[in-house]
Amino acid sequence: MFHLTRLLIILLLLPLATTYAAEPRPPQAAIASAHPLATGAGHEILARGGNAFDAAVAVAAALAVVEPWNSGLGGGGFFLLHRARDGFETMIDARERAPLTATRDMYLRDGRPVPALSIDGALAAGIPGTPAGLAHLAKKYGKLGLDQSLAPAIRLARDGFPATPAYSKILLRQHMRLTDQFPETARAYLKEELIPAPGDIAKQPELAQTLERLAQKGQAGFYAGVTAERLVQGVRAAGGIWSMKDLAEYRVIERAPVRGTYRGVRVTSASLPSSGGVVLVQMLNLLQGFDLDSMPKAQRDHTVIEAMRLAYRDRARHLGDPDFVRVDAARLLDPAYIAKLRDEMRRPEPASVGPPAKAAGGGANTTHFSIIDREGNRVAATLSLNTPFGSGFMPPGTGVVLNNEMDDFAVKPDAPNTYGLVGGEANAIAPGKRPLSSMTPTFLETDDAIVVLGTPGGSRIISMVLLATLEFAHGHGGPKEWMSLPRFHHQYLPDAVTHEAHAFDAGEMRALQGFGHRLDAVRGSYGNMQLVSWYKKTGRLEAASDPRGEGGAQVK
Repeated sequence: MFHLTRLLIILLLLPLATTYAAEPRPPQAAIASAHPLATGAGHEILARGGNAFDAAVAVAAALAVVEPWNSGLGGGGFFLLHRARDGFETMIDARERAPLTATRDMYLRDGRPVPALSIDGALAAGIPGTPAGLAHLAKKYGKLGLDQSLAPAIRLARDGFPATPAYSKILLRQHMRLTDQFPETARAYLKEELIPAPGDIAKQPELAQTLERLAQKGQAGFYAGVTAERLVQGVRAAGGIWSMKDLAEYRVIERAPVRGTYRGVRVTSASLPSSGGVVLVQMLNLLQGFDLDSMPKAQRDHTVIEAMRLAYRDRARHLGDPDFVRVDAARLLDPAYIAKLRDEMRRPEPASVGPPAKAAGGGANTTHFSIIDREGNRVAATLSLNTPFGSGFMPPGTGVVLNNEMDDFAVKPDAPNTYGLVGGEANAIAPGKRPLSSMTPTFLETDDAIVVLGTPGGSRIISMVLLATLEFAHGHGGPKEWMSLPRFHHQYLPDAVTHEAHAFDAGEMRALQGFGHRLDAVRGSYGNMQLVSWYKKTGRLEAASDPRGEGGAQVK
């Protein structure tokens, strides 16, 4: 009877196994990241026999070296994974945590927020999650050891790499901040107190040593031992509140992704404590009730803006770390609730116009990369320090710049953070809690096409992913067009439409203002989307980097 039962189970599973075995495989692998050397590191690991998950470790670690103002071992983020052999999908939550002695009013003085406290210095830093995320990814999903996948990043940090124009430019912008406030950080990135020129070789020997300890001992190589001691000693000497217990107790969490559909496109995105997936799917659900293709452009853009405004309003009111507060995400995506919100979008009166407000946040910080390997495994990963160079603080002897993600908490109800986002009780500071995020690593899928995408950009991340998703779903252009399209954004408060130049022509601007929208053009551009796509029927595989950045996109 036992053998018969086993045989029946095997026979029942055979059709499933056959289904997955019959799925087409990409003819090559594709990687898009914010730096060509990071993309090259990922392909190097694939050539050694690694899979997309090993490559993700290599790309993330390389970005920590060559693009240190946007991400690194001192930060955190989210890895969205798809495993080809069985279709399994998960999100690795490597978001930073508040220190165990954090208090909800720690950035208030006389009841008022003091922005500098949550932006600059050791007190602004949450407990990093990226190193634990890399160790977890390699151990549970990779084919190679962590030491192999970290080897390209260690080599880049130890032997050096040519500084790019962006590297020199960001150090020029941050020069006074780093030299005046954070001499250890300035020492690590400046050459004899001078900004490296494009082409100069930049080396980070202390970061190389920290990476080597992580490679040799896994998570314990960062969260215990020499590295942990140096981190804690440095933070506490600079007025921070970290402890060895904070580091020892840090764990990544695997969470089920948020899912939805729009015009036949299956959407898989980040789950809480990233607000990205929930807000993205809610906006798409709202827009499902409108025939956008039949609308004049100004009417269409107004409809999209209203969907943004209402979804960001729910973000501010309801979302936070699900391990600490009850978040009824199902209700926010429920058709009956969506229909109620949609009625607000159809209102005849103009949108409420608040007082003028400066567009917050530069919109280029954080980093994203996208990967599809030859087996069909895929990774969308968004990682961050928050603002450029995060808190600015580097504990001596580590080479690790710490994040300032504590500013992503609602330091006081309805008080805006550096990106102008507001929040309430759900996102209040608490010991061990993870702050709400806008990061939105995403998969889009039809029966023929798969798109892996995401972007940096602070509060504007979700709206950028929305605009690209709409272009894909409505059949407009291809990857390069989706990323080149001028962007616009509304986040509920301030009640203004932030937009790139040329997003609207003069007639469209007048029409949107007639709908009651205040328009705030940004100087320059924002975002740095990285995208890979695979069309199964034709086998066409593409990798594309945002023209606003200096990324590397390669199929090989």
